[in-house]
Amino acid sequence: MNEQSQLHVWVMRAAFCLLVLVILFFQILPLQTQPGQWAPPDLLIGFVFAWSVRRPEYVPPLMLAVLLMLADLLLQRPPGLYAALVLMASENLKGRARALRASTLMAEFVTVAMLMVAVAVAYRLVHKVMLIDTAPMGLSLLQLGLTILSYPLVVLVTHSIMRVRKTGPGDLETAGGRI
Repeated sequence: MNEQSQLHVWVMRAAFCLLVLVILFFQILPLQTQPGQWAPPDLLIGFVFAWSVRRPEYVPPLMLAVLLMLADLLLQRPPGLYAALVLMASENLKGRARALRASTLMAEFVTVAMLMVAVAVAYRLVHKVMLIDTAPMGLSLLQLGLTILSYPLVVLVTHSIMRVRKTGPGDLETAGGRI
């Protein structure tokens, strides 16, 4: 990789960090004082998955682990549980990135939706086994459904506004050709 493309990768990594911090800021902003009847989509997992499929080099595992751990701490979740599950799912997506880049958006959507369901089930299962209080099942299912349904919008924002696009076969910006 030449210096210019390396600089671009670091700029995009910084942009991803900024994106995560903005999402976290709005998640911890006290907009209402009473518990709500619905849960908003988890945009953090949507953007992590979208960036992992499109440009895996922009979301290295260590950076992602630190950001997700920060999210766990700020959102008062059990430290490391959600971070580990999303990190494993993200790395799974990175391993499939080449095949997903060559496939349609629908194939990517189905793959991402299955991983989102797997993360939600594993997270809830660990909570139940460890006897940790969980949100009502209906609220969790609503959030999962909204998160899955919001993924195409996240992809649209990622692709058109943030310019994070799938790499082509001859793209020189891949990290040493390992993607």
